[in-house]
Amino acid sequence: MPAVNESPPRQRLAPGRAGALTFLAAGSVLILEIAAGRLLAPYVGVSLTTYTGIIGVILAGIALGAWAGGRLADRLDPATLLGPAFILGGLAAMAAVPVVGAVGGLGLGGDPVAIVILATVGFVVPAAILSAVAPLLVRASLVDLSSSGSLVGRLSAIATLGAISGTFVTGFVLLGLVPTRLLIAGTGALLVLVGLGLVAVERGRRRGGLGAAAIAAALLLGGAALAGPDPCGRESRYFCMAVVPSASDPSGRTLVLDRVRHAFVDLADPTELGFRYVGWFADASSELIEAHAGDVDVLHLGGGGFTFPRYLLATAPDSRHIVLELDGEVLAVAREELGFPATDRIAVDIGDARLGIRTVASDSVDLVVGDAFSGLSVPWHLTTREFLAEVDRVLRDDGRYLMNVIDGPRLGFVRAEVATLRRVWPHVAVVAAPSTLAGESAGNVVLIASHRPLDVPALEDRLAERDGGPLSVLGTDAALRRLTAGAVALTDDFAPVDQLLVP
Repeated sequence: MPAVNESPPRQRLAPGRAGALTFLAAGSVLILEIAAGRLLAPYVGVSLTTYTGIIGVILAGIALGAWAGGRLADRLDPATLLGPAFILGGLAAMAAVPVVGAVGGLGLGGDPVAIVILATVGFVVPAAILSAVAPLLVRASLVDLSSSGSLVGRLSAIATLGAISGTFVTGFVLLGLVPTRLLIAGTGALLVLVGLGLVAVERGRRRGGLGAAAIAAALLLGGAALAGPDPCGRESRYFCMAVVPSASDPSGRTLVLDRVRHAFVDLADPTELGFRYVGWFADASSELIEAHAGDVDVLHLGGGGFTFPRYLLATAPDSRHIVLELDGEVLAVAREELGFPATDRIAVDIGDARLGIRTVASDSVDLVVGDAFSGLSVPWHLTTREFLAEVDRVLRDDGRYLMNVIDGPRLGFVRAEVATLRRVWPHVAVVAAPSTLAGESAGNVVLIASHRPLDVPALEDRLAERDGGPLSVLGTDAALRRLTAGAVALTDDFAPVDQLLVP
């Protein structure tokens, strides 16, 4: 019986070129995946849910592209498809910016369905097209079946290296240097140029018309990506930032990070707090500050607009402050646009608070204020019993921990965090609007923890005098037991903060 021979492709691709194209295609997919988180942030926020949706959509695009590319490679000459694939992938990447802006502007919300929809309309097509390149390259490089395993393994390894490089370079370098829209548009332009080069050298076929059309489309989409409305006044590695002037107060400014209002600052009056929960901070700390005649050391977890450190310094000039702020660009915005003055009374340490708190001496502060957020959620590693033990370590015996959280009607996160606090401190109180604690609306909740008994009636009086609205203060053991019934304390091994926030 005669042997059956597989017919090789009509044109063999040189191994070096195949490897370079594989590296570029895979790396570009991961550049888009990392950048997608920043592009979607102004519309759906930044959370584990956001990145879960993006990763899932990109993986779906990769699977779809690999399947479609394999079928096309078996039916057509794959060498003739490579150039168009890079061109279309680049154009689709460019189109993601205006498409996400248009669909995100519809106000879909920030739930998982909205995240998946927005990620899909923006990124599934470029991910699929670029992932179709891999089987095309395998087929275009294949000489005989005896070496097919080595070929597939080599190109697969190169693709993985490209993906790793795209991830590291984007996350560690590019997003801190290049605006997201420019990064995506630039990646798309590079892919289009590579595609045009492939078309030009592929025996000169279909060169003119396709090239002119691709260039025109790239210019059009690139212009749309860069010239369209940008929700970011300023962008950092972590946040899309905007400073919004107040319509009613000429000196009022609101700092918006991604889609969340993070801070209000009155340029003319540091005692004007703006947000309701910051007033709760002030009332929850006033008894402690008065007991020390204003001579207190305060550690702030999260800077934002630096509203509360400035307030405390204005009302207690002898106080000293350390602020652990993740993003140096947030500090720059506070200095340049929010009037945050340089003073030796407020030291700012740039970096993750979980790491920064390790450098704070034990028993060295009287008050710790937790107001760090990623989107609407507190970063999970700042919520656990292990982290709270670090907070307890730096607090003096009569010290107090204040923590701002946001939760929805289920109060899943609030209940879990209160249960966690009660594992570390014997005295805990909860301050919130009655509608929030009743599960009728989402809102801010301020948690207070101490080793010393809390004077809840006095706190209620101070809050009533300042706040002017109805408030609920839970501070008895019975009330806290009812609130935390069935709640699980958060640990480094189990802290599903984002899942607890999702309705």
